[in-house]
Amino acid sequence: MNRPPFLHRLLKLVPVCVLPVFAHAEPGPPPPSGPNVLFIAIDDLRTELGCYGVEEVSSPHIDRLAGKGMLFRRAYVQYPVCNPSRSSFLSGLRPNETGIVSNTVPFRKELPDLVTLPQAFRRNGWYTAGIGKIFHLGMDPKGRPALFQDPASWDHFFDKLNGAPRIGRTGEGRNLTDGRLKWCEWRAAEGGDPAQPDWLNTTEALRVLEDHADKPFFIALGLHKPHDPFIAPKEYFERYPEGSTRLADPPADRSPREPLAIPNDRDFAHFTDTERREFKRAYQACVSFADAQVGRILEAMDRLELWEDTIVVLVGDHGYHLGEHDWWNKVTVFELGARAPMIIWAPGSGAMGKETSAIVEFIDLYPTLMELASLQAPHPLSGTSLRPILENPAHPGKQAAYTQVNRGKKVGRSVRTDHWRYTEWGPSGAHGIELYRHPEDPGEYYNLATAEKHAATRAKLKELLDAVLPAGPQK
Repeated sequence: MNRPPFLHRLLKLVPVCVLPVFAHAEPGPPPPSGPNVLFIAIDDLRTELGCYGVEEVSSPHIDRLAGKGMLFRRAYVQYPVCNPSRSSFLSGLRPNETGIVSNTVPFRKELPDLVTLPQAFRRNGWYTAGIGKIFHLGMDPKGRPALFQDPASWDHFFDKLNGAPRIGRTGEGRNLTDGRLKWCEWRAAEGGDPAQPDWLNTTEALRVLEDHADKPFFIALGLHKPHDPFIAPKEYFERYPEGSTRLADPPADRSPREPLAIPNDRDFAHFTDTERREFKRAYQACVSFADAQVGRILEAMDRLELWEDTIVVLVGDHGYHLGEHDWWNKVTVFELGARAPMIIWAPGSGAMGKETSAIVEFIDLYPTLMELASLQAPHPLSGTSLRPILENPAHPGKQAAYTQVNRGKKVGRSVRTDHWRYTEWGPSGAHGIELYRHPEDPGEYYNLATAEKHAATRAKLKELLDAVLPAGPQK
């Protein structure tokens, strides 16, 4: 994005913790008559929620939203890493179309003129506010993580990622790798909720919601937790008594893992059950803390009587492993890396209060919100509107969902159908092929790629994969 030199210098001086956005001089559209949109993105949240059947996790507020709206049981991201995933669903394009396949490429460097999802609403007269992590993290002038604001998308932007009280970073905890992985740290923090960035950001979201409840808005709240480091007020750790955490229990006769299926796991290979329990307990505590912030937003929706006029979307930005396949992170195209939470409340839709097992993709969010708001998409979109499913949970959805990930210059491409996941590493699987049968093998531990009896299935899935994610070089 080209800025006048003086504006570029001015923006560099604005503190990252509170960032008002400088509006573009675009023609003012007529006041819109469409619905409000409340978009909640929760960083690194896998389906580790009560509403997805994880009974040991306390998530009553997200569970409430799932019971009110529609819970999507099989929603798949297009890239299991923050920046590529968010760039994909906020543009309505696949990662091989955006060219963004890492956390290091700024969104606007690759897509300087693309109209993002919130920007499309802003252009049509909606008031837009981005609070917390919506687009991916960058770095501020002091080298600390900072949020990318994208002035074209927001009338107002705010983040307290680096501005919370210091006490919120103190308390019991440790690094689980003796410092080898700086991020792999947990802390049962002092200071309660108000000492955490997510509480401060949610407080700002509540203020904006109060101030703009009488006009069409697109408010996006991005919660940082449960993303590492796993810091949450100690009260949330107390919900999970020490020693009670249930660990993943992979089958002893699992297939040998393809070398590229997960990144190098040498740091996690040293984990004892003590470290494993501490990691998962801390992740779950952070989930409960994030859930509490969602509860504050839902209470405001009740108090301001906004439900009948407001679409609510809640998503995680990709999946996550908590010890499955000996992995404790994201960046995989296994089911646990590719599948993520998606909940939508669409007032007036016929299937609210239902859940669906239809296969959907995160790139479907952009066209869905365009249709629900009676807007025209500003560019061709690669997703499909979810409105038919919001009206009928038995709607079959898509034939397949597609996820990709890079290992250096080697690309993993994966397709998920009703009963199968098929993955190729490198062109035509030169660096490995995986084939898993669902629901008999939900953990994807038994690779059937070399079984002769599945040759026809493999060929059909390869055809589906190549049709949508060609094996050629990335953009």
